[in-house]
Amino acid sequence: MSTEAEKLEREIIAAIDAAQDARALEDVRIAALGKKGSVSALLKTLGSMSADERQVNGPLFNALRDDITTAIQEKKTALDSAALKARLRKETLDMTLPIEPDAQFQGRIHPVSQAMEEINAIFADMGFDVAEGPDIESQFYNFTALNIPDAHPARQMHDTFYMQAEEDGEALLLRTHTSPVQVRTMQDGQEDKSGPPFRFIAPGRTYRCDSDQTHTPMFHQVEGLVVDETTHMGHLKHTLEAFLAAFFEVENIAIRFRPSYFPFTEPSMEIDMQCCRDGDKLVVGAGDDWMEIGGSGMVNPHVLRHAAIDADKYQGFAFGMGIDRLTMLKYGAPDLRSFFEADLRWLKHYGFLPIDVPGLAAGLSNKSLAALSADK
Repeated sequence: MSTEAEKLEREIIAAIDAAQDARALEDVRIAALGKKGSVSALLKTLGSMSADERQVNGPLFNALRDDITTAIQEKKTALDSAALKARLRKETLDMTLPIEPDAQFQGRIHPVSQAMEEINAIFADMGFDVAEGPDIESQFYNFTALNIPDAHPARQMHDTFYMQAEEDGEALLLRTHTSPVQVRTMQDGQEDKSGPPFRFIAPGRTYRCDSDQTHTPMFHQVEGLVVDETTHMGHLKHTLEAFLAAFFEVENIAIRFRPSYFPFTEPSMEIDMQCCRDGDKLVVGAGDDWMEIGGSGMVNPHVLRHAAIDADKYQGFAFGMGIDRLTMLKYGAPDLRSFFEADLRWLKHYGFLPIDVPGLAAGLSNKSLAALSADK
């Protein structure tokens, strides 16, 4: 290589080594390899040389250009690596620090609300509608239309919350069950010609003068009603078995009926489900024990007639269960009173994130990965 080329290479290499950042290195590249750069100017002199001189200097000048290009690229790689390391040092995360909670993971869906959504999802899959009604009811819908006689103990002050009497002398009350929704829905179906037949559930709040470890003055109940021309107790039994198996997420579950009495059904049965008790542990769907979970029966013809339905043509079955108790059994909450104490620690443990929407396809109560992470 000519003395001039060697000197130029040393100068450029020194400038490359002295570059402290990408911008300075780019200035060196332009000064050396740009259109008006020193290396480019040296290459242009080949045109004025003789053939013998070009044969000697051409390879030297091209080698110079290649060496400078390689040196610049290596320097650029080194600068980029150094910049990345500096950035990583600046953005170092101390893994020992606690994670700051995300605002979207602070709130929780109450387990009773979640259970109600699960119940709605199951019965919707079975073809049931969801009906609602007022919490404040008349004595007709809460008692009379359900074939509950005037002297029945449930009508007494010690069992029912009554409002102040109206001008006509009748006192409204807080409904003691969601059965009034059944009568209202059947009446509405008669008026708008949408039924019978009927197939719906009525979940909601109910109120009774009762309070202990397993009872509260306000609690949640779900009742179901099916009315058509051919339904029978076999349909009732299969409906309850299918619901309980889906709700408790077991393959199969056995139930048994025990004779009972309810004014609004005839015959009437208590519902017991199969379970196994092992100390404080309860396993649903296995074992030789039984646990009462609700009441059921064939709809009393008097109830159908109060809803203006031909009881000689139509028949139906009804059932009712406490949602709070179902929630306790499924999620292991030992005391019903804790459901209403507004303890955020309890709610964080038993509650669900808003994104945990119940669905039969992905698993009814499977918490999302976000929920599991937020609980840690």
